[in-house]
Amino acid sequence: MGRVLGSLLLVAAAGAFTAGAAPGPAATEPAPLGRIVPAPASVTPGGTPYRITRSTAIRVDGSGAAHRVAEYLADLLRPSTGYRLPVTTHGAAGIRLVLSHGPFGAEGYRLDSGRDGVTITAAEPAGLFHGVQTLRQLLPAAVEKDTVQPGPWLVAGGTVTDRPRYAYRGAMLDVSRHFFTVAQVERYIDQLALYKINELHLHLSDDQGWRLAVDSWPRLAGYGGSTQVGGGKGGYYTKAEYREIVRYAASRYLEVVPEIDMPGHTNAALASYAGLNCDGTAPPLYTGTEVGFSSLCVDKEVTYDFVDDVIRELAALTPGRYLHIGGDEAHSTSHADYVAFMDRVQPIVAKYGKTVIGWHQLTGAHPAQGALAQYWGLDDTGADEKAQVVNAARNGTGLILSPADRVYLDMKYTEDTPLGQDWAGLVEVRRSYDWDPGTYLAGAPASAVRGVEAPLWTETIVTDADIDSMAIPRLPGVAELGWSPAATHSWDAYKVRLAAQAPRWDALGIPYYRSPQVPWPAA
Repeated sequence: MGRVLGSLLLVAAAGAFTAGAAPGPAATEPAPLGRIVPAPASVTPGGTPYRITRSTAIRVDGSGAAHRVAEYLADLLRPSTGYRLPVTTHGAAGIRLVLSHGPFGAEGYRLDSGRDGVTITAAEPAGLFHGVQTLRQLLPAAVEKDTVQPGPWLVAGGTVTDRPRYAYRGAMLDVSRHFFTVAQVERYIDQLALYKINELHLHLSDDQGWRLAVDSWPRLAGYGGSTQVGGGKGGYYTKAEYREIVRYAASRYLEVVPEIDMPGHTNAALASYAGLNCDGTAPPLYTGTEVGFSSLCVDKEVTYDFVDDVIRELAALTPGRYLHIGGDEAHSTSHADYVAFMDRVQPIVAKYGKTVIGWHQLTGAHPAQGALAQYWGLDDTGADEKAQVVNAARNGTGLILSPADRVYLDMKYTEDTPLGQDWAGLVEVRRSYDWDPGTYLAGAPASAVRGVEAPLWTETIVTDADIDSMAIPRLPGVAELGWSPAATHSWDAYKVRLAAQAPRWDALGIPYYRSPQVPWPAA
């Protein structure tokens, strides 16, 4: 899938979700240079707009990776413009991608637009790719269509200079509660890429299903992956399918962060292998939604043979830096056993060349040097629990912020939202956006915050349309919190830029929640 395309069923329950207004005629004036999400670090508008025409070419100066970004851009633009847009390494070109030393960092870029063309300059191919997403948003929403549209294809004149606030900007998809195919995951990756998210956290195991083939423990996927919430058929990824997700994500400059949740959330594994249970008896497969009742047997050596095998095979499939070991809601594991388990498991992750990420309960054990703790508490989480996390941050543990009552995308927007849960509260669009990761956990050093992540748990999520309507429009706001400078943060300005995204979602076939807090274009 090179694009997020296709017609989707619209969620119509209670009239809460809509595909929005149909795209109108293409604008004859270009979109304002700064009307994009996430907000750029610096915008200097001015000068004559550039118009993409039948004679436009895309010139690339740089490596094979830069050339692939150019081909990606051409693939985006060709269906709707109907233009050839050849990719070339020489001669005149209306759009130019340049790799050059400069103050861009690993992901920053500069976009210069004027009468003669658009030039995107970056130090690394990831920066070129992010610059392409900015160019994409500066073009009319009809550019997302897969059939020829009338244009004109204008880009406002001026300069955008941009780089991310945080290096880690993530989204999590729970494929365990309900299983999603490779094509569905890749479709979500395309949505993440549009908003410059660079980490895809895949929740691959839980009580309801094990979703990755493991050669040394074949029943994990074959039996443990055979169901899901509500008793559906479930499913799992073969190693080749998982590699395809990793490859596709990398082509969109996202790193895959796989999660094997343990020692709790392990019923699918316990049901698959009786020996992993302290009493040697396998429980039945589980298709409900309760949490906290399962645990690997911390005292058995076979538990660590199992963990070593799974992590070894998963690490070999995953070129990214991180491996997530879960660690939340281990209510059936004593504190002493939890600490002992994490002390055994974290060195296994390091042995296979990966950095540990764990849910913030890891800070109640002994986080490994360099480990990251993912905070999923609430604004009103108890002082003792927050102090534990803050103390770990002061001692060198990095933080990924995912406060559940802010950025859990499975939380209901309102009481009338047909999908989702409300245990963390109701999370409207403004609430998901209007907070500052740098100051959220009082007492934690700002330097400890590595970034943000928006999890989407799938107890109630089954289809692509379900994913879309819960993620959009909250996901772009989380992406902005991760990318944009704190000085740009303004709900009043953001809601206008967010509303301008609606015609693009319409063109992409993405149903979204039409929040009354946002001044959407008239239907």
